[in-house]
Amino acid sequence: MPHTLTVYDETTGGARDEALALTFPTDEITVRALIRERVYQEVKDHNAREASATVFRGLVQPSDAEATLEGYRLRNPRMIDWEPQFELAVAAFEQNQILVLVDDRQAETLDQTLHVRTGTEVTFLKLTPLVGG
Repeated sequence: MPHTLTVYDETTGGARDEALALTFPTDEITVRALIRERVYQEVKDHNAREASATVFRGLVQPSDAEATLEGYRLRNPRMIDWEPQFELAVAAFEQNQILVLVDDRQAETLDQTLHVRTGTEVTFLKLTPLVGG
């Protein structure tokens, strides 16, 4: 029986994006599998839109794109490869640029096991580096 969890993106300023539902074949997944499925799904959704889509709404910024309020504006509309996006997302998690909260509890490692139950909410909190020094 497939298990679905609800994923949100938040910023430290409190902004919350609309929900994304992810489905998994088992009730136990790792944080790495969660990130992989999330990135795969958002890239798949982007690539399914018409070829003229210039904004990518995803967890991490693709190369040759600039951050905007709507997402990441691509200089040239194109298909995106999910694997480099996944690698960027994993690196961002490891560098504490993205926190993963599962039912308001922070995930610590990529290999940590998560239990997917009805009503499980996952928040990807994107941290903004401080300017200056």
